[in-house]
Amino acid sequence: MTTPRDEDRTDAIPAAPIPDGPPPVGNLPTTPEPTPATRPADTPVPTGTGRSTHTRKPRPTRISGTWVAVLASIVVLIILLVFILQNLTGATIHFLGIATTLPLGVAMLFAAIGGAVVVALVGAARILQLRRQAKRGQH
Repeated sequence: MTTPRDEDRTDAIPAAPIPDGPPPVGNLPTTPEPTPATRPADTPVPTGTGRSTHTRKPRPTRISGTWVAVLASIVVLIILLVFILQNLTGATIHFLGIATTLPLGVAMLFAAIGGAVVVALVGAARILQLRRQAKRGQH
């Protein structure tokens, strides 16, 4: 008695197509490109090397963040320079009994710096407060 081979059987399940390209990296899921046998007729044929189109986006680093901050700072400084150069009209400033004349742009820059210092001090005080609370919670 002969047994039919698996290739000759009509009820055999066809094997899944093997995807082209390199094996998946890490835990990233890859979607194999359809083979000509499984691709619908109206789907365009992919071109290229047959590699997976999934690319891993690099994670931001501290250096890249610093670089972006430096570029943003340069832009802000250029804007401040233009502002100061366009506001050179003298303005009399009175503070704690002292009167002085400064260019308007410089006086406004000093005011902005003073405001930033106040905000930084309040933020630093809050950070210290949260650190103390966290330290007490650990012990």
